[in-house]
Amino acid sequence: MISKKFLKSKPVCKVTFKLGKEEANGAKKVALAGDFNEWNVAKKTEMKKLKNGSFTTTLDLEVGKNYEFRYVLDGTNWINEAEADKYVPNGISYEENSVLAL
Repeated sequence: MISKKFLKSKPVCKVTFKLGKEEANGAKKVALAGDFNEWNVAKKTEMKKLKNGSFTTTLDLEVGKNYEFRYVLDGTNWINEAEADKYVPNGISYEENSVLAL
């Protein structure tokens, strides 16, 4: 699930990413990798695990851009966001990346 809160004071959107327990599929750690952190797995954004087994994080992202991203489960399994604004081919394999449109 993705929620967007556009700030009136500056061209920034607070985007909260939440991956449910079912989607996390028993993962111990979940992170975000995407355009906002240069797809660098070492720089990926770790998500906080909640008591109910879901994971969440909030990022401040510039408005007027599209951001490609994927969730990384336990450092090896890459999955998409079911509620992404759209999907695009990732150019590396036959898989697609989730896209967040701001």
